[in-house]
Amino acid sequence: MEFRIFFALSIIALSCFRWMRFAESKLPQEEVDALGEITTMMGVTHWEFDGDTCQIKKVTLEPPSEAKSSIGCEYHPEKDNFSHVVRIEFKWYNLPGTLPPQMVKLPYLREIDLSLNYLNGTIPKEWASMKLTTIALMANRLSGEIPKELGNITTLVNLDLEANQLSGHVPSQLGNLINLQRLVLSSNNLSGTLPETFALLHNLTEFRISDNSFSGKIPSFIQNWKLLQRLEMHASGLEGPIPSNISLLSNLTILRISDIDGPSQDFPVLSSMKKMRRLVLRNCNITGEIPSDIWKMENLKMLDVSFNQLVGEIPTIKPAAPMTFIFLTGNKLTGNVPDSILAAGGNVDLSYNNLTWQGPGQSACQDNLNLNLNLFRSSLGTTKLQDVLPCSKTFKCPRYSSCLHVNSGGKDVMMKENGQNILYIGDSVPGGTAEYYNDLKKLWGFSSTGDFMDDDDIQNTRYTKTLSPSNLSELYATARVSPISLTYFHYCLENGNYTVKLHFAEIQFTNDRTCNSLGKRLFDIYVQDGLVLKDFNIEEKAHGAQKPYIATIPNVSVTDNILEIRLYYAGKGTERVPYPAAYGPLISAFSIVSNSKPCSVQKKAVNYIIVGVGFGITALCLVLIIVGILWWKHFFKGIIRTEK
Repeated sequence: MEFRIFFALSIIALSCFRWMRFAESKLPQEEVDALGEITTMMGVTHWEFDGDTCQIKKVTLEPPSEAKSSIGCEYHPEKDNFSHVVRIEFKWYNLPGTLPPQMVKLPYLREIDLSLNYLNGTIPKEWASMKLTTIALMANRLSGEIPKELGNITTLVNLDLEANQLSGHVPSQLGNLINLQRLVLSSNNLSGTLPETFALLHNLTEFRISDNSFSGKIPSFIQNWKLLQRLEMHASGLEGPIPSNISLLSNLTILRISDIDGPSQDFPVLSSMKKMRRLVLRNCNITGEIPSDIWKMENLKMLDVSFNQLVGEIPTIKPAAPMTFIFLTGNKLTGNVPDSILAAGGNVDLSYNNLTWQGPGQSACQDNLNLNLNLFRSSLGTTKLQDVLPCSKTFKCPRYSSCLHVNSGGKDVMMKENGQNILYIGDSVPGGTAEYYNDLKKLWGFSSTGDFMDDDDIQNTRYTKTLSPSNLSELYATARVSPISLTYFHYCLENGNYTVKLHFAEIQFTNDRTCNSLGKRLFDIYVQDGLVLKDFNIEEKAHGAQKPYIATIPNVSVTDNILEIRLYYAGKGTERVPYPAAYGPLISAFSIVSNSKPCSVQKKAVNYIIVGVGFGITALCLVLIIVGILWWKHFFKGIIRTEK
C-alpha cells in the first residue's frame, strides 16, 4: 500500500516538474505577436514559431543552405513565470525588408544579428532605448547616417555595420559606448574625421574602418586603446604618418594598415608588440631599412611591407620563429638574398626590388627549397629580359612573336574573333601567395603576390575561379584572382605598337536580390608600368555580375621586347562579402596583338644556346647541300660538254 502511494506521488511530482519546465519556456503572447510583426517587416514570408518552446519552425519555403536562424529565450523567475526573447538571429536568408523599430517590444532583447541579408532602409533610432549588447548588420543595403542615438546604448559590446551603404560623419556620441569592445565600420561611404570622443573607448579590442572616405590623419588617440588586439585600416581615406605612439598597443595581434596618403615616414617602432601575428603595413610610404626587431617577434606569422620605399639589405638575422608569409614586394631593397630569409617562411615574395641578380648557382635558385619564392623583377639586371627571367641560364630570344592570347584560370579554348579561330592558351596554374610562373615554350608568364586573409586556407589553393554552371562562354567562366598584385608578362615580342584587350566577368558575385550580389571589387590596372584604369569595377563596366566586359588599351608601345600587365588591389571594396577572400584583382583572359604585323610567330633568332646551336648547324648543313647540288650540276654539265 505504501509503495502504491509513493508511486502515485512520484508520478504527480514528475508531472508538476514537466509543467514547470513548460511554463518556464513559454513566451508572453505580446512577445510572440511582436516577433510576428518583426519578421514580417524584415520580409519573412513563411513564419512559423512555437511560443511555448521558443522554437522556430519555418522562415522560408526553401532556405539557403548557409542560412542560420534562432530565437534565444531565457527564463526570469524573479520577474514572472515566462521566458523572454534575448537574442534574434537571421543570417544568410537574403531578407529583402527593412529593420523593424518593433524590436523595442522585446524588452529583454540583448543581441540582434541580421548579417548577410538584403535589408534596406535606415537603422531605427528607436533601438536606442534598448539594453542591447550586440548589433550585427554586416552585408546589407542599409543607407543614411549612423543614428547618433546609438550612443545611448551604453551596454553595447559589439557594433558591426560592415559592407552597407551608410554615409555621412560618424557621430561623436558613439564615444559614449564605454563598454564597446568591437567596432566594425568597413566598406561604407563614411566621411569626415574620426570623432575625438573615440579616445574614451578604452575597452576596444577590435577596430576596423577599411574602404571608406574618411579624412584627416590617423589620430594619435588610438594610444588609449590599450586592450586593442585587431586594428584594420585599408584604404580608409585617413592619411599618414602612422602615429609613433602606436607602439603602446602591446596587445595587438593583428595590425593591418595599407594604401594611405601622406608624407614619407620611418618604419614604426613595434618592438613592444610581442603578441603580433599578422603585420601589414602596405603602401604606407615607409622609408628606411627594415628594423631587425621585426625578425625577433616570436609569434609573427605574416609580414607584409610591400609597395613602400624601403632600402638597404634584407636582415641576415634568422627570424625567431618560422613565418608563413613574407611580402617585401615593390621596394628598393639591395644586396643579396640571404639564406636566413629562405629558411624563414613558406612563402616569400621579393619581386620588384633592386636586389643582386640571382643566377642558377645561387641558393635562391635551387630546386630543393622548401618554400614558394617569387623573384620576378627582384633585381636590376643588365637587360630587361634578365629582370623577368630570374635563375635563367641565358637571355636571348629563340624567336619573336607579335601576339599572345591567354585564358586566365582555364584551359586552352578556341574563340571566334573577326571571322577567325583564335586559340587562347590555358592558364590553369594553381598559383599561390608568392608565385612565379614562366612558360619557356610560349614565352609568357605571371607573378602573383599576396595571401587571402581570413579565409582559413594556409595552403592557398584559391587563385583560380570557375563559375559552374554558367551561361557565360568558356573564356569568361574561369578567372585568375590575386589578393594584392598580379602581373602577366610576354617577352620576346617584336618591338612596335600593340593593342591590349583585357577580358573580365565578375564570377564571384551574383546578379540577383541576395547578399551574394552585395560584394564590391575595385582594383587598379597598369600597362607597361603606367596606370591606365584607376578603381576599376568590373560590375559597373559590364552593368552587372556574370556579364562579359572587354577593356581595350590601344597603342601600347613595346621598345625592349617585353610587355607587362599588372593588376593591383589598393584596399578598396569589400573583403568578406559574400564570404572571406572575395576581393582583389580578377581577370578572365587577355590578348596582346601587334598593330602592324600579322598574329603569328615571327622571325627566328639565334639563341638559347642549345636551340641556337642546333638551328645554326641545321642551317649550315642546308647551305652546303644546296651549294653541293649546284656545283654538281655545273660539274656534270661540264663533263657532258667535254664528251661531246
